[in-house]
Amino acid sequence: MKRTHLIASSLLVATTAAAGLTGTTAATAADRDHGRAATYLLAGDPVDAANPAGSKFEGIGADERRGRFYVSEVTGGELHRGIVPRKRTENGVEVGTARTREWLAGHGTDGRYTARGIAVDTKGRVYIAGGPNGIGDGGVDNGRPDLWVYNRKGRLLAALQTPGNDVFLNDVAIGPDGAAYFTDSNDAQLFRVAKGRNGWKVRLWADATDRIARETGFNLGGITLTPDRKAFVVAQGNTGRLWRFALKTGKATPIRTGGADLVDADGLVLQGSRLTVVRNFSRQVATLRLSADGRRAKLIRQRASSPDRVLTTAAELRGQILYVDSKFDEEIASGPYEVIADPTR
Repeated sequence: MKRTHLIASSLLVATTAAAGLTGTTAATAADRDHGRAATYLLAGDPVDAANPAGSKFEGIGADERRGRFYVSEVTGGELHRGIVPRKRTENGVEVGTARTREWLAGHGTDGRYTARGIAVDTKGRVYIAGGPNGIGDGGVDNGRPDLWVYNRKGRLLAALQTPGNDVFLNDVAIGPDGAAYFTDSNDAQLFRVAKGRNGWKVRLWADATDRIARETGFNLGGITLTPDRKAFVVAQGNTGRLWRFALKTGKATPIRTGGADLVDADGLVLQGSRLTVVRNFSRQVATLRLSADGRRAKLIRQRASSPDRVLTTAAELRGQILYVDSKFDEEIASGPYEVIADPTR
């Protein structure tokens, strides 16, 4: 059975269609600037033998055209979908209903046991990074897919393995060419996924292992385009560095950030020239001004995120930045499971 939540903006009455599910509540709040829901509840799994850690989450991808966002569940690989409605007013007051539900099952569905970063292209196709799905805890190829592509109705288009071994696909962004580009948290590599004449293919697009040393922990993670759309900005969380990957050549060069502390950099969101960097376990959100070509970034501010959350990735959708509360700080996760618009709450 699909797990569903209906959550109204606090300008309306908050409800849930899945009342009684373990670890969930009907609480919600309104975003002060937009009059939209600022908290979106995600249905989690009960803690049992199949889910000893409860539910933990990580990735989020936004479909601006259709007002949808997708969230990945690390524990099991389920995909959840939420809706942010277009603004509408009644007597000059903005109202709307936010909705989330389990969109795709996990626990082996299409070979998916965990899921990480997500991106959505202009056709509504959803690209999902599998993290260690293809290597498991032992870091050895187990024959499972490393990534998946679905159409907007949830039909599987591709389940692919990357070339090479020990690949941990972390995050994904859509390039100007319409292809999807995935980061690797184990090595300084980017993989390109696109549909060609002979179907969906994945290939190693950029190998920067000669320039970016593999360090302990998570290496390449968050990814976004530069303002001029001629390169990618990629976060290296364990060192706190940002890297520029040129689209023409795939060459990686360090972005000059003036010594800004960006350790634990995870999700990246670009709005114009403003780059938001979510620093997960550091519990900070950094804002930088990025040059058009992505070669320089100036720190504007750092602000503390909620001490009770570990925020991972984020995405902009219809004027809001939505942040995923991962529950990574809890050995056994408990609800409420949430996507939030205010990282300080």
